[in-house]
Amino acid sequence: MKNILLPSAIALSLALAFPIHSAHAANTKKASAVASHVAKVEEAPLRAHLALLSSDSFEGRGTGQRGGDLTVQYLESQSMALGLKPANGNSYRQLVKIAGVKALPEQSSVQLVAGDKALAIEFGKDWVWAPGDAKPEHQFDTELVFVGYGISAPEEKWDDYKGQDVKGKILVMMVNDPQPTAEDSKRFGGKALTYYGRWTYKYEEAVRRGAAGVLLIHTDASASYGWSVVQNGGTAEKFQLQGAALGSSIQGWISNQTAQQLFAGAGQDLEKMRAAAERSDFKPVTLAAKLKGTAKADIRTVDQYNVAAVVPGTDPKLKDEVVIYSAHWDHLGKQGTSGDTIYNGAVDNASGTAGLLAMAKAAMQSPAKRSQMFLWVAAEEQGLLGSALYAAQPLWPLDKTAANLNLDSLNFIGETRDISTRGSERTELGAIAEKVAKSMQLSISPSEPDLAGGYFRSDHFSFAKAGVPAFSIGGGKDYIKDPEGAKEKAKAYSKRYHQAADEYDPSWDLSGMVQQAQFTLNLGRAVGDAAKMPAWKAGDPLGKARAK
Repeated sequence: MKNILLPSAIALSLALAFPIHSAHAANTKKASAVASHVAKVEEAPLRAHLALLSSDSFEGRGTGQRGGDLTVQYLESQSMALGLKPANGNSYRQLVKIAGVKALPEQSSVQLVAGDKALAIEFGKDWVWAPGDAKPEHQFDTELVFVGYGISAPEEKWDDYKGQDVKGKILVMMVNDPQPTAEDSKRFGGKALTYYGRWTYKYEEAVRRGAAGVLLIHTDASASYGWSVVQNGGTAEKFQLQGAALGSSIQGWISNQTAQQLFAGAGQDLEKMRAAAERSDFKPVTLAAKLKGTAKADIRTVDQYNVAAVVPGTDPKLKDEVVIYSAHWDHLGKQGTSGDTIYNGAVDNASGTAGLLAMAKAAMQSPAKRSQMFLWVAAEEQGLLGSALYAAQPLWPLDKTAANLNLDSLNFIGETRDISTRGSERTELGAIAEKVAKSMQLSISPSEPDLAGGYFRSDHFSFAKAGVPAFSIGGGKDYIKDPEGAKEKAKAYSKRYHQAADEYDPSWDLSGMVQQAQFTLNLGRAVGDAAKMPAWKAGDPLGKARAK
C-alpha cells in the first residue's frame, strides 16, 4: 500500500497542474507519429494521472465503493478541463445499474457431500461461490453432474451434454476447451483458447440448459492464473448487470484438490474423467454426490457509471462516424480488514485509464476527420459489465462506430521495438496497424497462440460481439534497454496481478507506456481519416452482427 494520501479535492484539481516528475521523464523519447499533424502523447500528464489514480486516495477504484465514485468524478472533471464534449447529451456519464452480490459463508450451511460424507473444505481456501441470480437465499439438495468442458459447439461437432437433461442439476466442469491432438491439431483453435473455454461461456450455457448451478474446477494451467486470483475475486463482492440475463442459483469454483476429494468420494477417478472429457464421444456422468444446505448472500443495488467524452470530427460527413478508445477504470478496491487492504491496480488498469486521458489531451490538439470517443468503462473486473452495457445501449450508433481500440494494463517496463496487435487480424484493422507500426519504426509482435484467451477477456470483446471491429493493443516484448532484465520484470508482474502489490513505482520507465498510447492514438487517427470504415475478414463469426 503506497502512502500517497493526497486530499481528494486537491487531487481532482491539481493532477495536471503539478505533474509528478521522475528521472525518466526528461529523457523519455517521444514516439513517432503517423504524420506530422498527429499530436504527441506526453509522459508528464500520463504519469501524473497514473500515480494519482493508483494512490491510496482512490482506494483501489472498487466497484460500488467510494474509490469508484471518486474515479468517476475525476474522469468527468478532467474531461471537462480538456475541453472534451460530453457523449451522453449534456452528461459525460452513462448509468450502469448493477446488483452487488456478497456471499455470506458464515451464515450459510451449504456443503459438498460425496458418498454421504461432507467434504471438510473451507470457503476461500478450497472453494468460492455466489448466487448468479442476485437472490439472497437458496436451498440445495441437488445432484452433481460432471459435464466435461460443458461445451456445445455444433461447428466443432462437439457436444458435452449429448442430449442429457441437466435442468435443476449442479454442473461440475473444467475450464478451458478441448486440447489439440495429433489427429486434429486445429480443433477449438488449436492451442489458442476460444470463447468456449471462458468461464463466462460456461455459466451462460448452464443457464440456457436450466441448470441450478456451476462449479468450475480450477488448475493454474487451465485458468492461466493461480488460485489466489480466484480467491480474491470469489471472496469479494460480485456484480452483475440489472435487467440482463440472470445466472444460475449458484456459480463458483473449486480447487483442484477439492475436485480430487469430491470425485474420489463419489467413487470416480478425476484424472480418468478428465481424459474421457478430451474425446468427442464423452457423455455426462452423474456423480454420487450432492450440494446440500442453504447458501446466503447479501444483495444490494449499485449505480455505477461509464464516462464518455468526444473530440468532434472535422469532416462534414465523416464526423457522424466515430472511433472509440476504451479502458476500464475499475479495479478490486478495498478488501479485508487487516494488512494491506487496498488493491491499488496501478498496472491493471490505472495505466490504461491514465493513457486515455493523455491521449485525449493530444487528440484535442489535432482532431481527426471522424469523431473520436474516449470511453472509460465500469466494472470490467466483474465480467466486462460496463462495456456490455455500452454495447447494448450505445451512445453512438454501432453501425457508425468504425472501431474500438482498447487499452488494458500498459507496458511499465520500458520502450520496445515491437507492439502487440493480437486480434486485429480478424478485421482490416490488422493491415492498418501494420502500416502505423511501420511508420513508427515498430514491428508487429510475432503471432503466438492465445493460450489464456485474452481476446475474450477485455472490454473490446463486448464491442466485437456487437459487430464493431475491435481489439486491445498490447505492449511489446522486444525491449530496447536491458532485454533480459526487462523480461524478468514483466514476468514478475504475474505475481502481482490482482494482488495488493500492484502498486505504482515512481522509478518506472514510462517510455513504453507512452509508446503504446501513441501507437493507439495513431492507429485511431488512421482509422478516423480513412475513406471507409474497416470491415471484418470474410468468414469471421463475429462479423455476422455487423453484416446484419
